[in-house]
Amino acid sequence: MANLFDVKLVFTQIPALLTYLPVTLELTIMAMIIGLVLGLIIALIRVAKIPVLNRLCILYVTVIRGTPVLVQLYITYFGIPIALKYFNYYNGTDYNINNIPGIVFAMVALGLNQAAFNSETIRSAILAIDKGQIEAANALGMSSSQILRRILIPEAGAVALLPLGNSIISLVKGTSLAFSCSVVELTAAGKILAGRNYRYFEAYCSLAIIYCAITVILEQVMKLIEKKISIPEEPQNEPGGNKSFVQKIWKKRSA
Repeated sequence: MANLFDVKLVFTQIPALLTYLPVTLELTIMAMIIGLVLGLIIALIRVAKIPVLNRLCILYVTVIRGTPVLVQLYITYFGIPIALKYFNYYNGTDYNINNIPGIVFAMVALGLNQAAFNSETIRSAILAIDKGQIEAANALGMSSSQILRRILIPEAGAVALLPLGNSIISLVKGTSLAFSCSVVELTAAGKILAGRNYRYFEAYCSLAIIYCAITVILEQVMKLIEKKISIPEEPQNEPGGNKSFVQKIWKKRSA
C-alpha cells in the first residue's frame, strides 16, 4: 500500500519553503508601514471630524471592511494598470505597465486593507486618552504637533499595541493571498513544490508549521515591546503618584 502521508517530507521540505520567507516578511513589513501611516492619518481626520474628509474616510473604511481581501487584491492588480493606461493616454506619457512587479500591487492592496482596520484601532485608542491631558497641554502652551508627538501618539500607541500586534499576525497570514498578484511567497511556493510530487497535504502541513512558528515569534516580540513601554503605576500615597504626564510638567512649572 502506498504511503498516504509522508511525515518525513513535511519536515524535509521546510528549508526549501523558508527560502521564500523574505518575500512574505517584505510584504508584511511594507504593508504594515502603509497601514500604520495611512491609518493614523485617517484616525486623526475622524477624531478631528474634518468636513468632507471625515465623510470620505468613513466611506473608505466601510468599503474596505465590507469587501474580501482577495477581491481587493484583484481590483488593485487589474485596476492600477487600467488607471495607468488612462494616465498615459490623457497626459501623453509612456509609462510601461509591465515594469511594475506584482509585489507592488500586493503591498498596496494589503496596505490599504490594513489602513482601514488600523484606523479604527488607533481612533479608539486616541479617544481613550483623558481629555484633561490635552487641555492641560494646551494650557502649557504646547502646539498641536507637540501634543500629537508627546501625548497622543505615545499614549495611544500603548493602548493600541496589542490590537495592532494582532493585525500584524493577521497580515502575515493574509500575505498567503498575494499569489493572486503573481507573487511567489510561502504559500505559492508550497503549491509549486507540491505540484512536483503531488504531495499537497504534506506541503500544507509544512506551511502550517512555518506560519505557526512565525506567529509564536511575533507574539513573544509583542510581549517584550509591551513590557518595555508599559509604565508601572505609582502608589497613590506617594508624591506625584497617579498623575498624568502633563500634570507632572504643570507641577514642575508651577514650582
